[in-house]
Amino acid sequence: LLNMVSNTFCHVLYPQESFFQDIDTLQKHGINMADLKKLKSVGICTVKGIQMTTRRALCNIKGLSEAKVDKIKEAAGKILTNGFLTAFEYSAKRKQVFHIMTGSLEFELRFAPTFFRNLQMFFHGFLSFSPCLCCSPVTAQLPGEDGYTGGKVIFIDTENTFRPDRLKDIADRFNVDHDAVLDNVLYARAYTSEHQMELLDFVAAKFHEEGGVFKLLIIDSIMALFRVDFSGRGELAERQQKLAQMLSRLQKISEEYNVAVFVTNQMTADPGAGMTFQADPKKPIGGHILAHASTTRISLRKGRGELRIAKIFDSPDMPENEATFAITPGGIADAKE
Repeated sequence: LLNMVSNTFCHVLYPQESFFQDIDTLQKHGINMADLKKLKSVGICTVKGIQMTTRRALCNIKGLSEAKVDKIKEAAGKILTNGFLTAFEYSAKRKQVFHIMTGSLEFELRFAPTFFRNLQMFFHGFLSFSPCLCCSPVTAQLPGEDGYTGGKVIFIDTENTFRPDRLKDIADRFNVDHDAVLDNVLYARAYTSEHQMELLDFVAAKFHEEGGVFKLLIIDSIMALFRVDFSGRGELAERQQKLAQMLSRLQKISEEYNVAVFVTNQMTADPGAGMTFQADPKKPIGGHILAHASTTRISLRKGRGELRIAKIFDSPDMPENEATFAITPGGIADAKE
């Protein structure tokens, strides 16, 4: 499963000042610095971040009473608008899309229009797509069309699959400096599902600290640690609840800081598929939580040799479509006839 939040191949770029409003601006509305530091300690660094967090969650922050939370919410409400745009205004924003190369022209032409600051899900079988992940940390750094300047990348690894040397091969393909590429990728290893969630607090803080600099967040993979930490049907409800919280956090980070997010996962055998005569008796793990959190879903399967086939599984703005591409030492490339 490859889940993506936001514009994995397209990046919406607005002026620096409109990326977010710093939480420190609330001081002008009577919120003291000590309370602002408490918010920042849990990754809430913007005024919009307060809007995205429930009162209940804010009250759970150590040192924040209900009265203080109400005051913080009220102050944030004075700064933010009501959130409504006309369809015309929103359409204009959607036209401000910047292209991030993937390395395969066919893949970009067929699927790039689907990616726009929301959660995208790719689901795949063993070895069908994971090697492609190494391409994105490099291509996201490259300047593109319409003034896209490229940016830094954060990679959260849950399965110990990240290999920096792989990036060097891809850097060679695009004639960019090895050290510069590696220096622009911030890497972290997650060991538990709780640790994975805690790292998102750091991610939010980093995106705030270097506003507009980071363009892509990759988590490989979203479900691996959840499958280990929660076992059996007795813990399924808790697992799904925690997973939903993480996906919600990713969606909010994507929108709050205007970044693209890759999240990978895998498929598993579906024992009930034989009853429905499905051609492929496999399904993405994670259940409906992952499916409903994804705006666009694309299935990926292995073809002959290095070929991979991607197919639109569900999308609000794209018809059913397929793209064939290849995985090469230099990353994703067009399939050779």
